[in-house]
Amino acid sequence: MTSILTNSAAMAALQTLRSINTNMETVQSRISSGYRVETAADNAAYWSIATTMRSDNAALSTVQDALGLGAAKVDTSYAGMSSAIDVVSEIKAKLVAAREPGVDKTKINKEITELKNQLASAAESASFSGENWLYNSSITPPGIKSIVASFNRSTDGSVSVSTLDFDTAASVLIDTQDASLGQLTKAITVEQGANVGTGTANGTYHLIIASGGTAPTGSVAVELDTNTADDDIEGMISAVDAIFSSLTDAASTLGAITSRIDMQENFVANLMDVIDKGVGRLVDADMNEESTRLKALQTQQQLGIQALSIANTNSENILRLFQQ
Repeated sequence: MTSILTNSAAMAALQTLRSINTNMETVQSRISSGYRVETAADNAAYWSIATTMRSDNAALSTVQDALGLGAAKVDTSYAGMSSAIDVVSEIKAKLVAAREPGVDKTKINKEITELKNQLASAAESASFSGENWLYNSSITPPGIKSIVASFNRSTDGSVSVSTLDFDTAASVLIDTQDASLGQLTKAITVEQGANVGTGTANGTYHLIIASGGTAPTGSVAVELDTNTADDDIEGMISAVDAIFSSLTDAASTLGAITSRIDMQENFVANLMDVIDKGVGRLVDADMNEESTRLKALQTQQQLGIQALSIANTNSENILRLFQQ
Protein backbone atom coordinates (compact mmCIF):
# COMPACT_ATOMS: atom_id res chain seq x y z
CA MET A 1 0.00 0.00 0.00
CA THR A 2 1.19 3.49 -0.84
CA SER A 3 0.44 6.14 1.76
CA ILE A 4 1.18 9.84 2.01
CA LEU A 5 0.92 9.67 5.82
CA THR A 6 3.31 6.84 6.52
CA ASN A 7 6.51 6.39 4.55
CA SER A 8 7.72 3.00 5.72
CA ALA A 9 10.73 2.98 3.40
CA ALA A 10 11.90 6.37 4.69
CA MET A 11 11.42 5.28 8.31
CA ALA A 12 13.48 2.13 7.71
CA ALA A 13 16.20 4.10 5.95
CA LEU A 14 16.24 6.69 8.78
CA GLN A 15 16.51 3.99 11.43
CA THR A 16 19.42 2.39 9.59
CA LEU A 17 21.11 5.78 9.20
CA ARG A 18 20.75 6.49 12.92
CA SER A 19 22.37 3.15 13.75
CA ILE A 20 25.25 3.90 11.39
CA ASN A 21 25.74 7.36 12.90
CA THR A 22 25.79 5.89 16.41
CA ASN A 23 28.44 3.37 15.40
CA MET A 24 30.45 6.15 13.75
CA GLU A 25 30.36 8.19 16.93
CA THR A 26 31.69 5.20 18.87
CA VAL A 27 34.50 4.60 16.38
CA GLN A 28 35.41 8.28 16.20
CA SER A 29 35.52 8.42 20.00
CA ARG A 30 37.90 5.46 20.09
CA ILE A 31 40.10 7.04 17.44
CA SER A 32 40.23 10.42 19.18
CA SER A 33 40.84 8.99 22.68
CA GLY A 34 42.85 5.92 21.73
CA TYR A 35 40.75 3.81 24.12
CA ARG A 36 38.40 0.94 23.33
CA VAL A 37 37.22 1.06 26.95
CA GLU A 38 37.26 4.68 28.10
CA THR A 39 34.43 4.70 30.63
CA ALA A 40 32.71 2.14 32.84
CA ALA A 41 29.79 2.13 30.38
CA ASP A 42 32.05 0.69 27.67
CA ASN A 43 33.03 -2.39 29.70
CA ALA A 44 32.59 -2.21 33.46
CA ALA A 45 34.87 -5.16 34.29
CA TYR A 46 37.80 -4.07 32.14
CA TRP A 47 37.40 -0.42 33.16
CA SER A 48 37.50 -1.40 36.84
CA ILE A 49 40.66 -3.50 36.38
CA ALA A 50 42.38 -0.83 34.32
CA THR A 51 41.52 1.95 36.79
CA THR A 52 42.85 -0.07 39.72
CA MET A 53 46.07 -0.97 37.94
CA ARG A 54 46.64 2.64 36.87
CA SER A 55 46.29 3.65 40.51
CA ASP A 56 48.79 0.95 41.51
CA ASN A 57 51.18 2.20 38.84
CA ALA A 58 50.94 5.71 40.29
CA ALA A 59 51.85 4.24 43.67
CA LEU A 60 54.79 2.38 42.10
CA SER A 61 55.94 5.65 40.57
CA THR A 62 56.07 7.11 44.07
CA VAL A 63 58.02 4.03 45.17
CA GLN A 64 60.50 4.79 42.39
CA ASP A 65 60.96 8.31 43.76
CA ALA A 66 61.38 6.94 47.30
CA LEU A 67 63.99 4.46 46.09
CA GLY A 68 65.85 7.28 44.38
CA LEU A 69 65.83 9.32 47.58
CA GLY A 70 66.90 6.30 49.61
CA ALA A 71 69.68 5.52 47.14
CA ALA A 72 70.96 9.09 47.48
CA LYS A 73 71.06 8.79 51.28
CA VAL A 74 72.85 5.43 51.14
CA ASP A 75 75.32 6.68 48.53
CA THR A 76 76.08 9.75 50.65
CA SER A 77 76.65 7.59 53.72
CA TYR A 78 78.80 5.18 51.73
CA ALA A 79 80.91 8.04 50.38
CA GLY A 80 81.51 9.31 53.91
CA MET A 81 82.21 5.81 55.18
CA SER A 82 84.64 5.10 52.34
CA SER A 83 86.49 8.33 53.08
CA ALA A 84 86.66 7.41 56.79
CA ILE A 85 88.07 3.98 55.94
CA ASP A 86 90.84 5.57 53.88
CA VAL A 87 91.69 8.01 56.67
CA VAL A 88 91.69 5.33 59.39
CA SER A 89 93.93 3.19 57.19
CA GLU A 90 96.29 6.15 56.90
CA ILE A 91 96.27 6.63 60.68
CA LYS A 92 97.18 2.98 61.13
CA ALA A 93 100.05 3.41 58.69
CA LYS A 94 101.29 6.46 60.62
CA LEU A 95 101.22 4.50 63.87
CA VAL A 96 103.18 1.68 62.29
CA ALA A 97 105.73 4.28 61.12
CA ALA A 98 105.92 5.61 64.69
CA ARG A 99 106.99 2.16 65.86
CA GLU A 100 110.27 2.53 64.01
CA PRO A 101 113.23 3.42 66.27
CA GLY A 102 114.46 7.01 66.10
CA VAL A 103 111.38 8.44 64.33
CA ASP A 104 110.04 11.83 65.44
CA LYS A 105 106.77 10.81 67.09
CA THR A 106 105.60 14.39 67.69
CA LYS A 107 105.62 15.12 63.95
CA ILE A 108 103.72 11.93 63.23
CA ASN A 109 101.23 12.91 65.92
CA LYS A 110 100.60 16.22 64.11
CA GLU A 111 99.75 14.28 60.98
CA ILE A 112 97.49 11.97 62.97
CA THR A 113 95.74 15.01 64.49
CA GLU A 114 94.96 16.39 61.04
CA LEU A 115 93.70 13.00 59.93
CA LYS A 116 91.38 12.93 62.94
CA ASN A 117 90.06 16.35 61.96
CA GLN A 118 89.40 14.99 58.50
CA LEU A 119 87.46 12.10 59.99
CA ALA A 120 85.24 14.49 61.93
CA SER A 121 84.71 16.65 58.86
CA ALA A 122 83.80 13.67 56.64
CA ALA A 123 81.33 12.30 59.16
CA GLU A 124 79.60 15.63 59.77
CA SER A 125 79.42 16.44 56.05
CA ALA A 126 77.79 13.16 54.97
CA SER A 127 74.28 14.59 55.11
CA PHE A 128 71.51 14.36 52.51
CA SER A 129 68.01 15.80 52.80
CA GLY A 130 68.55 16.59 56.45
CA GLU A 131 69.64 13.07 57.40
CA ASN A 132 73.11 12.00 58.45
CA TRP A 133 73.69 8.33 59.14
CA LEU A 134 77.33 8.87 60.19
CA TYR A 135 77.05 11.75 62.65
CA ASN A 136 74.60 12.07 65.50
CA SER A 137 74.20 15.12 67.71
CA SER A 138 70.73 14.24 68.99
CA ILE A 139 69.97 12.80 72.39
CA THR A 140 68.07 10.02 70.62
CA PRO A 141 70.18 7.57 68.55
CA PRO A 142 69.30 7.53 64.81
CA GLY A 143 68.08 3.94 65.09
CA ILE A 144 66.78 2.00 62.11
CA LYS A 145 66.25 3.89 58.85
CA SER A 146 63.63 2.58 56.41
CA ILE A 147 63.48 3.05 52.65
CA VAL A 148 60.19 2.42 50.84
CA ALA A 149 60.97 -0.46 48.48
CA SER A 150 57.69 -1.66 46.95
CA PHE A 151 53.92 -1.41 46.82
CA ASN A 152 52.16 -4.78 47.04
CA ARG A 153 48.62 -5.88 46.24
CA SER A 154 47.65 -9.36 47.45
CA THR A 155 45.16 -11.74 45.84
CA ASP A 156 42.40 -10.63 48.24
CA GLY A 157 42.85 -6.99 47.17
CA SER A 158 44.60 -5.78 50.32
CA VAL A 159 47.62 -3.53 49.85
CA SER A 160 50.87 -3.09 51.77
CA VAL A 161 54.17 -1.27 51.54
CA SER A 162 57.49 -3.06 52.11
CA THR A 163 60.70 -1.34 53.14
CA LEU A 164 64.45 -1.82 53.18
CA ASP A 165 65.78 -1.31 56.70
CA PHE A 166 69.24 -0.25 57.78
CA ASP A 167 70.43 -0.11 61.39
CA THR A 168 72.56 3.00 61.79
CA ALA A 169 74.11 1.57 64.97
CA ALA A 170 76.80 0.13 62.71
CA SER A 171 77.33 3.26 60.63
CA VAL A 172 77.38 6.14 63.14
CA LEU A 173 80.98 7.28 63.29
CA ILE A 174 80.60 10.11 65.78
CA ASP A 175 77.99 10.51 68.51
CA THR A 176 78.29 13.77 70.42
CA GLN A 177 75.88 12.67 73.16
CA ASP A 178 77.09 9.14 73.85
CA ALA A 179 80.64 8.33 72.79
CA SER A 180 79.99 4.59 73.08
CA LEU A 181 77.56 4.75 70.12
CA GLY A 182 80.13 6.10 67.65
CA GLN A 183 82.57 3.85 65.82
CA LEU A 184 85.27 6.51 66.06
CA THR A 185 84.44 7.80 69.55
CA LYS A 186 83.82 4.59 71.49
CA ALA A 187 86.38 2.85 73.65
CA ILE A 188 88.29 -0.07 72.13
CA THR A 189 89.89 -2.64 74.45
CA VAL A 190 92.96 -4.49 73.19
CA GLU A 191 95.74 -6.78 74.30
CA GLN A 192 99.18 -5.24 74.31
CA GLY A 193 102.65 -5.96 75.56
CA ALA A 194 102.90 -9.14 77.60
CA ASN A 195 99.13 -9.73 77.36
CA VAL A 196 99.06 -10.25 73.59
CA GLY A 197 97.57 -13.66 72.85
CA THR A 198 96.45 -14.26 76.43
CA GLY A 199 92.83 -13.23 75.91
CA THR A 200 93.09 -10.59 78.61
CA ALA A 201 92.74 -6.99 77.45
CA ASN A 202 94.97 -4.51 79.21
CA GLY A 203 94.62 -1.40 77.05
CA THR A 204 91.65 0.83 76.26
CA TYR A 205 91.78 3.51 73.55
CA HIS A 206 89.53 5.96 71.74
CA LEU A 207 90.36 7.52 68.39
CA ILE A 208 88.65 10.93 68.53
CA ILE A 209 86.51 13.00 70.87
CA ALA A 210 83.37 14.54 69.37
CA SER A 211 83.04 18.29 69.45
CA GLY A 212 81.27 19.08 72.71
CA GLY A 213 81.52 15.46 73.81
CA THR A 214 83.63 13.64 76.34
CA ALA A 215 86.04 10.74 76.11
CA PRO A 216 84.88 7.28 77.21
CA THR A 217 85.72 6.62 80.85
CA GLY A 218 89.02 4.85 81.36
CA SER A 219 90.18 5.16 77.78
CA VAL A 220 93.33 6.74 76.40
CA ALA A 221 93.44 8.85 73.25
CA VAL A 222 95.33 7.57 70.21
CA GLU A 223 98.03 10.22 70.49
CA LEU A 224 101.81 10.16 70.39
CA ASP A 225 104.53 12.05 72.19
CA THR A 226 108.22 11.52 72.64
CA ASN A 227 107.61 9.28 75.66
CA THR A 228 105.03 6.96 74.13
CA ALA A 229 106.13 3.38 74.74
CA ASP A 230 106.36 0.81 71.96
CA ASP A 231 103.79 -1.42 73.70
CA ASP A 232 101.34 1.50 73.78
CA ILE A 233 101.90 2.21 70.09
CA GLU A 234 101.19 -1.43 69.28
CA GLY A 235 98.05 -1.23 71.39
CA MET A 236 96.96 1.86 69.45
CA ILE A 237 97.61 0.03 66.19
CA SER A 238 95.41 -2.86 67.38
CA ALA A 239 92.65 -0.44 68.42
CA VAL A 240 92.75 1.44 65.11
CA ASP A 241 92.74 -1.87 63.22
CA ALA A 242 89.63 -2.94 65.17
CA ILE A 243 87.95 0.34 64.18
CA PHE A 244 89.04 -0.25 60.59
CA SER A 245 87.38 -3.69 60.62
CA SER A 246 84.14 -2.24 62.01
CA LEU A 247 84.08 0.43 59.33
CA THR A 248 84.64 -2.07 56.53
CA ASP A 249 81.77 -4.19 57.86
CA ALA A 250 79.48 -1.14 57.90
CA ALA A 251 80.60 -0.15 54.39
CA SER A 252 79.88 -3.69 53.18
CA THR A 253 76.34 -3.44 54.54
CA LEU A 254 75.82 -0.06 52.86
CA GLY A 255 77.17 -1.50 49.61
CA ALA A 256 74.78 -4.45 49.83
CA ILE A 257 71.83 -2.09 50.36
CA THR A 258 72.95 0.01 47.40
CA SER A 259 72.98 -3.10 45.23
CA ARG A 260 69.54 -4.13 46.52
CA ILE A 261 68.13 -0.66 45.80
CA ASP A 262 69.50 -0.77 42.24
CA MET A 263 67.88 -4.17 41.65
CA GLN A 264 64.61 -2.99 43.17
CA GLU A 265 64.60 0.15 41.01
CA ASN A 266 65.04 -1.97 37.88
CA PHE A 267 62.31 -4.35 39.01
CA VAL A 268 59.84 -1.55 39.76
CA ALA A 269 60.55 0.07 36.38
CA ASN A 270 59.98 -3.25 34.58
CA LEU A 271 56.86 -3.94 36.65
CA MET A 272 55.38 -0.56 35.73
CA ASP A 273 56.04 -1.26 32.04
CA VAL A 274 54.38 -4.67 32.29
CA ILE A 275 51.33 -3.19 34.03
CA ASP A 276 51.06 -0.51 31.34
CA LYS A 277 51.15 -3.18 28.65
CA GLY A 278 48.55 -5.26 30.47
CA VAL A 279 46.20 -2.30 30.85
CA GLY A 280 46.75 -1.45 27.20
CA ARG A 281 45.67 -4.91 26.10
CA LEU A 282 42.43 -4.46 28.03
CA VAL A 283 41.38 -0.94 27.09
CA ASP A 284 43.45 0.39 24.17
CA ALA A 285 41.81 0.64 20.77
CA ASP A 286 43.30 -1.17 17.77
CA MET A 287 43.79 1.82 15.47
CA ASN A 288 44.14 -0.35 12.34
CA GLU A 289 40.85 -2.04 13.10
CA GLU A 290 39.09 1.20 14.00
CA SER A 291 40.37 2.91 10.84
CA THR A 292 39.02 0.08 8.69
CA ARG A 293 35.70 0.17 10.55
CA LEU A 294 35.43 3.93 10.05
CA LYS A 295 35.92 3.59 6.29
CA ALA A 296 33.18 0.96 6.15
CA LEU A 297 30.79 3.09 8.23
CA GLN A 298 31.44 6.14 6.06
CA THR A 299 30.45 4.07 3.01
CA GLN A 300 27.35 2.78 4.83
CA GLN A 301 26.45 6.32 5.83
CA GLN A 302 26.59 7.53 2.24
CA LEU A 303 24.43 4.62 1.12
CA GLY A 304 21.98 5.26 3.99
CA ILE A 305 21.62 8.89 2.96
CA GLN A 306 20.95 7.83 -0.65
CA ALA A 307 18.41 5.23 0.53
CA LEU A 308 16.61 7.89 2.59
CA SER A 309 16.64 10.25 -0.38
CA ILE A 310 15.15 7.57 -2.65
CA ALA A 311 12.46 6.75 -0.07
CA ASN A 312 11.43 10.40 0.12
CA THR A 313 11.41 10.66 -3.69
CA ASN A 314 8.93 7.77 -3.95
CA SER A 315 6.38 9.78 -1.97
CA GLU A 316 6.76 12.70 -4.35
CA ASN A 317 5.90 10.41 -7.29
CA ILE A 318 2.34 10.11 -5.95
CA LEU A 319 1.71 13.70 -7.00
CA ARG A 320 2.04 12.73 -10.64
CA LEU A 321 -1.04 10.54 -10.35
CA PHE A 322 -3.12 13.60 -9.60
CA GLN A 323 -1.76 15.75 -12.40
CA GLN A 324 -4.06 16.50 -15.36
